[in-house]
Amino acid sequence: MAAQPNNNQTTSSPLTLSATYTSTSCNASFTITSPLEAPSTTLPPVTSKSDYLQRLRASVTTVQEQVNKELTARMEQDNLAASAPADSKDEENYGEEMQEDED
Repeated sequence: MAAQPNNNQTTSSPLTLSATYTSTSCNASFTITSPLEAPSTTLPPVTSKSDYLQRLRASVTTVQEQVNKELTARMEQDNLAASAPADSKDEENYGEEMQEDED
């Protein structure tokens, strides 16, 4: 995750917090972004920094929740896909006695 300045604006312009997930498997990549305000230049430095860090933490939590939801949904899809062939084989053999291989 990284906070990126918007280069088209002044230094007090909004920043963007973003998280990008890239998978080595067939899952598509995704990016989640959250706007983040730059520290105030009108407040005392300690107050400005404290406010900024509070907003940053809230944004990180929001992005983390969104990433977790996306990954949980993908994991559930993967689990369903992995269990489907076993279920269909069981359905094909339903009611039939299965013989075990003898060595």
